[in-house]
Amino acid sequence: MERIIQITAGRGPAECTWVVAQVLKKVLEEAQEHQLETVLLQREAGTENGTVETASIAVKGKNADQFVNSWIGTVQWIGQSQFRKMHKRKNWFIGIFEIEQQKNSLFSENDIQYQAMRSSGAGGQHVNKVSSAIRATHIPTGIAVVAMDSRSQHQNKKLATERLIKKLEDEKLLQLKNHVGKQWENQLNVQRGNPVRVFTGSDFKKNKVEKSYKGTRQKLKNDLRNENN
Repeated sequence: MERIIQITAGRGPAECTWVVAQVLKKVLEEAQEHQLETVLLQREAGTENGTVETASIAVKGKNADQFVNSWIGTVQWIGQSQFRKMHKRKNWFIGIFEIEQQKNSLFSENDIQYQAMRSSGAGGQHVNKVSSAIRATHIPTGIAVVAMDSRSQHQNKKLATERLIKKLEDEKLLQLKNHVGKQWENQLNVQRGNPVRVFTGSDFKKNKVEKSYKGTRQKLKNDLRNENN
């Protein structure tokens, strides 16, 4: 399971870009605690030192759905501006959105074309006489690699396959980064209110919501008293 989220300050001021940087750290730390794999796909620095305008992360793992769902929405920070000490505003908001993934065709070894070729370079007469090198080409994309490390054609075929898969994965990641970079509409959609998480102070501690049932119990007592009267 893999999902991609974008953390953004939207059109918020420098204070919001500081919050994005702090939230990015929190997300990565919490993902590690949940034994989830994360890949930082994109990170755009803010104008102030240590700030981030926007960052995108791929989250992979068994409980990625639950983890991502717990973060999507508005994040609020309550604190004094580090950049404008006399500023009266104490509430700052950033947004966390999910980025729709591109559809990718499943990899199949049937899509690989192998071609034997003569090795080149050092190795004596043997490499010049035997077609032990292997060129592996991914037919749908045209991406190709060559392996000539071994005198064994079988071993070179195995190496070529591994390298081609790695190159395809790198290409997929590059396309994904480019796709993420185009999701600028999220920069405009940060909403204030109803935050999914609230942090406070310069140490950016999570603000715990204290649940109290005192008012509920008192209401039940009043209702029962009214019924008896």
